[in-house]
Amino acid sequence: MARIIAIANQKGGVGKTTTAINLSACLAEKNRKVLAIDIDPQGNTTSGLGIDKKSLDYTIYQLLIGECSLEECRLSSDIKNLDVLPSNVNLAGAEIELIGVEGREYILKKHIDPIRDDYDYIIIDCPPSLNTLTVNAMTTADTVLVPIQCEFYALEGLTQLIHTINLVKQRLNPQLEMEGVVFTMFDARTNLSLQVVENVKENLKQNIYKTIIPRNVRLAEAPSHGLPINLYDPKSAGADGYRQLAVEVIENDEAEMYERNEISEIKYRSKK
Repeated sequence: MARIIAIANQKGGVGKTTTAINLSACLAEKNRKVLAIDIDPQGNTTSGLGIDKKSLDYTIYQLLIGECSLEECRLSSDIKNLDVLPSNVNLAGAEIELIGVEGREYILKKHIDPIRDDYDYIIIDCPPSLNTLTVNAMTTADTVLVPIQCEFYALEGLTQLIHTINLVKQRLNPQLEMEGVVFTMFDARTNLSLQVVENVKENLKQNIYKTIIPRNVRLAEAPSHGLPINLYDPKSAGADGYRQLAVEVIENDEAEMYERNEISEIKYRSKK
């Protein structure tokens, strides 16, 4: 069964979509079957994975409002092991279209739950706001991964995001957990980047990934070519960073699975 990770931060420009694209591609490179869900009306994950978002007959917008099936919406990308539920600007209208719809917070979940066994990982790129689309992502997800840019205002809005995650956990999705924080756009040449990392580590009581994604020109160029960084420039620092992040995600997942199995075994023995 797939592990579903929502990548969220209501602050724009923190590397959220870059992380969604490249984590998905690097997990696929590790022979994991991956579904990337683009639930951001900007559709940048869609185009960043080489799909022309302007020529699509069906997107996640039609899926959410009931005008197409998941099979009609789901696309195979040119990247081995990676499928996509694409998005475009039409998705901006979903917020209004879904007003008054019963159970609107669970629409995405209802479509994704039946296909969870088809994948190892499902990565959801959320919009940079805390709206109905983001809530749908969080009710579908197991965990939320938060990219944080290494800049002065790194912690701005993060408290609100964590509060929202906790609210969703309490009221809509009891299984939702904080996957952790990943630092992006790290510039080792500046004291500021180092200070931000230390500041967040001191003040944030959350899992912080060891992998730090560097500020990298090739990472910025890759989306314009419709390619993830591991295909656009496999030997770049950005590709190395996201490969390391993929490994860390897999290792965390395997460690958690081992722990769950150990607990289940203890419970089973105690019953005997």
